[in-house]
Amino acid sequence: MIKRTSIQIENASGWRTPVMFLMIMVAANGFTFATWGALLNNFAIEQVKFTGREIGILQSLREVPGLLAFTAIGFLYIFREQTFAIVSLLLLGLGTALTGFFPTEYGFYATTILMSVGFHYYETMNQSLALQWLPKKTAPATMGKILAAGSVATITAFAMIFVTWWVLKLEFKTIYLISGGVTILIATVLWFTFPHFEEKVAQKKTIVLKSRYWLYYALTFMAGARRQIFIVFAGFLMVEKFGFTVPQITAMFLANALFNIYFAPKIGGLIARWGERRALTLEYIGLIGVFVTYAFVENPWIAGSLYIIDHAFFAMAIAMKTYFQKIATPEDMAPTAGVAFSINHIAAVFIPVIFGMIWLQNHSAVFLIGAGMAFISLCLSLLIPHDPREGNETLLSSKQDNALPQPSPS
Repeated sequence: MIKRTSIQIENASGWRTPVMFLMIMVAANGFTFATWGALLNNFAIEQVKFTGREIGILQSLREVPGLLAFTAIGFLYIFREQTFAIVSLLLLGLGTALTGFFPTEYGFYATTILMSVGFHYYETMNQSLALQWLPKKTAPATMGKILAAGSVATITAFAMIFVTWWVLKLEFKTIYLISGGVTILIATVLWFTFPHFEEKVAQKKTIVLKSRYWLYYALTFMAGARRQIFIVFAGFLMVEKFGFTVPQITAMFLANALFNIYFAPKIGGLIARWGERRALTLEYIGLIGVFVTYAFVENPWIAGSLYIIDHAFFAMAIAMKTYFQKIATPEDMAPTAGVAFSINHIAAVFIPVIFGMIWLQNHSAVFLIGAGMAFISLCLSLLIPHDPREGNETLLSSKQDNALPQPSPS
């Protein structure tokens, strides 16, 4: 095995580069989390005998680590970020691998929390490392390629489930063990084969909340709210209203993954050319149309197409990350990644419950409210300057700067 050494990012060569490290991590995360999610409902009902009450509790517990993602800052006193990302992958893999061995209510809760802690800490560190390691000019396109790598892993996970479940007739325990074991193996390989990439700027190890980042915080919160409507209610609409079967839902997942493989890198390149303001404006205008159509759709083919289009807009979220990369002080990347992830998950606490009650009265209202959220996001995106940078975070800050008295020429 190659001894793990420390090198400067610019000195990385061959295949052991920061970008390859990020791609492999995303693939490992995508493979295991896709497997866990694909088997979730069947395992909960068939093995653990869950009802709607227990599955609701499980989903709420799963989101708690996301809400507490800011606590990742404390672990940076113990681990380097790159090391903590690998440790998080190990926790994700371990939680998934153990799932099938504890087919009881509290056993499933416990393994889910363990898996979720690993997943959310990994996502926090992954975002921080990407913003630190990737050059600003090429970050959008590179993030698109990394997103595509995750989609390849997702498709691989679906193929693995098909072979192990339908062909080999393996049980849940074995499939979960294989899936989690793959990520544990990949995390171990990453530790021993990749060097530690030295930080260009030492990261702050305290919670960072700055008023000049307010627009990024607002966009992040609205993105989290929109994500919950998609995850919880868009798929539910497919099944409840149009009677989509498991193979049909899986086909939509595959279509989403295939879309990202081809289009995510192109969307990243588009963001680099257009800028974050134009990209996010396009995303939110599109989302308004998607949510309004969701509210009144009566054709299952149109509904399925909307689901794929809706998911496609997730790739546009790259623009929000690169916007922050441009306006942030370099040492704020790690602490703000944790805070942003917590802000993103605030909506996850109340939207499923409150909107679930609205759904019982009128499902169209859920999506019309979603359209309203997209409109608020659109208004926020229009405050992004065409040239965002430190000191020029919003159009409002630009106006304030212009209003300041200018020094007289010497």
